[in-house]
Amino acid sequence: MARMNTSYLARTARPFASAAFAFGALAFAVSAPALAQYRQTIGNDLSKCGADGGPAVMVTVNGIKSSTGKVRVQSYRANASEWLEKGRWLNRIEAPARAGTMRFCMPVPAAGSYGIAVRHDANGNGDTDLTKDGGAMSNNPSINILNLGKPSFRKTAISVGQEVKAIRIQMRYMSL
Repeated sequence: MARMNTSYLARTARPFASAAFAFGALAFAVSAPALAQYRQTIGNDLSKCGADGGPAVMVTVNGIKSSTGKVRVQSYRANASEWLEKGRWLNRIEAPARAGTMRFCMPVPAAGSYGIAVRHDANGNGDTDLTKDGGAMSNNPSINILNLGKPSFRKTAISVGQEVKAIRIQMRYMSL
């Protein structure tokens, strides 16, 4: 009798287990694209900002102080819940710094409102060193100790359509 009960349970439980597995796999498949929309490290492919490119932002960064360390460019959705929030950047490009001017092609997922943040990690240590590193954002808002380098998303928002939007960003360094 125990054998029949075990066999019966195995036969009836198997469809439920299969259904639970299928539901879990479906839930993961639906959530995976949502997670994949953030934290994409990409190369600086300037050809993506060509005549047939877009939606994208061609970012020209002026005033890079030195050719040491790295320059990091990140795109964010321009809204209160995502702008400059940890882990909420869409795409990131990192490149060895070159003094003067550098250009970056930053693809965006779709037409919409975005903000671009740039950081020059002058000594390449991965930390923010206020006396050495530089920073800048789309629309070149003022950055000072009072707003801790985080101006409102409204001040940095740029509208991107299906085309390539060209912007210029001026690096800023703290002088002591």
